[in-house]
Amino acid sequence: MKVEKIRDMSVLLAEDETELRETLTEYLQIFFNRVYTASCGNEAYDIYKQKKPEIILTDINMPNLDGFDMIAKIRKNDKETKIIVMSAHSDQEKLLQAIKLHLEAYLIKPIKTDTLKNILLETVNLIRKTANRVYVSETIYWDYDTNTLWENTKEIKLRKMENLLLRLLFSEPNNCFSSQDIFTYLHTGKEEKEFSSHAITSLMKRIRTKLPDGIIHNIYGLGYKVTPV
Repeated sequence: MKVEKIRDMSVLLAEDETELRETLTEYLQIFFNRVYTASCGNEAYDIYKQKKPEIILTDINMPNLDGFDMIAKIRKNDKETKIIVMSAHSDQEKLLQAIKLHLEAYLIKPIKTDTLKNILLETVNLIRKTANRVYVSETIYWDYDTNTLWENTKEIKLRKMENLLLRLLFSEPNNCFSSQDIFTYLHTGKEEKEFSSHAITSLMKRIRTKLPDGIIHNIYGLGYKVTPV
């Protein structure tokens, strides 16, 4: 049966064993339209910087730069790329190190193709579900496609002004918006409207009754912001 290839994301395979690399490449090409390969950590890191693959499948023990060191370099500025590790070892120290690097999976060689397939497809589904969202807690996120706020699978119902407020805050997460910034945005096209800090304070109080503590941050003397987890 013909498999519909995944075209909206790519995968990078880093493996120094030639035969295994070729075998895995052929297998990955069954599912992915774009598959990049590397034979060492340095080469893989260079490809990562150039191609920005959504998924990385990497061995641990490789020449020049091993898998963990390569992942550590990536994780300095990138917590989003999904990384799956392969290793012939399963000792506790390596597993603990893997946990700190926020991996999707830690696979012990020899790898069963069905296991790899399931993990890859689960990872693809996860990326697709979260690609245009920003989480402010483990369960609460803003959906940019619909400009709505969700907790798990349930939309948090907001009034018009509350929704506009969050649209502004989520337009630049981590950026602090003053009360004047917020008031101006909420009343765009109504220049005659006189600024009222009390109106913004009241709006914040109302919306916070619908949200858990710590979602909207009040920075003293500066304003308000949301901070992704």
